[in-house]
Amino acid sequence: MDELLNNLEQLTNLMISDLDNAPYESLENFVEERQKLVDAIGLEVEKCALTSAQKEKLSRIMEHDSAIIARMNAHRLEALDGLQRRNQAKMQRSAYESAYTPDSILMDRKK
Repeated sequence: MDELLNNLEQLTNLMISDLDNAPYESLENFVEERQKLVDAIGLEVEKCALTSAQKEKLSRIMEHDSAIIARMNAHRLEALDGLQRRNQAKMQRSAYESAYTPDSILMDRKK
C-alpha cells in the first residue's frame, strides 16, 4: 500500500512540477496512470484500512487536484475555442462558395 501511495505521490509531483507547460497528451497519460494506481489502492483498501499516515499522504496528494483540473479545463477551453473558430471559418467559406451545377450553360442574348 505504501509503495502504491509513493508511486501516486511521485507521479503527481512530476505532473505538478511541469503543469504550466504540460500539453494535453501528458495530462492524458497522467490521468490514465493515476487511474491505474487509484484502482490498485482501492483494491488494497478493501483488504485493509488506511493508517493515519497514509490518509495524510493521500490528502496531500489530493491537494494538487484543483491545479490539475484547472489546467485540464484550460486545455478544454482552448480546444473549444479552436473548434468554434474552425466552424465559423467553414460557415464563412461556404457562404462564398457558389451552389451551381458545373455542367450548366449560360446563354446570353444578342442585342
